[in-house]
Amino acid sequence: MLLKLLKSKIHRATVTDSLADYPGSIGIDSKLMEATGLIPYETVLVADVTNGNRLETYVVPEEAGSGKISILGAAARLMKKGDVVIIMAFGLMTPEEAKDFKPKVIVADEKNGIKETIKR
Repeated sequence: MLLKLLKSKIHRATVTDSLADYPGSIGIDSKLMEATGLIPYETVLVADVTNGNRLETYVVPEEAGSGKISILGAAARLMKKGDVVIIMAFGLMTPEEAKDFKPKVIVADEKNGIKETIKR
């Protein structure tokens, strides 16, 4: 049996752009991607703290250090510039792998830099 566990999390990032006329995805500052182990085109769940909406999409990299969190495509109808979001990726692993696994979690600051790295 495989278990689905949190692999990566960007907590309380702020949406910088919301562009409906784009083939859907979420653009994330490459520095945040690297810090959390996210890779291009990986599936993520995005939870909007501001309005309660949730959506699943895939990641595209934005320029490193840009602070960009861009909601792209149809998702832009659910999340707007200025919304605070939580971005999560999950991984499948065996119970043995899961025992010692620790997710990579960061808390974003108001400019989508890394405010804190959470070690569990």
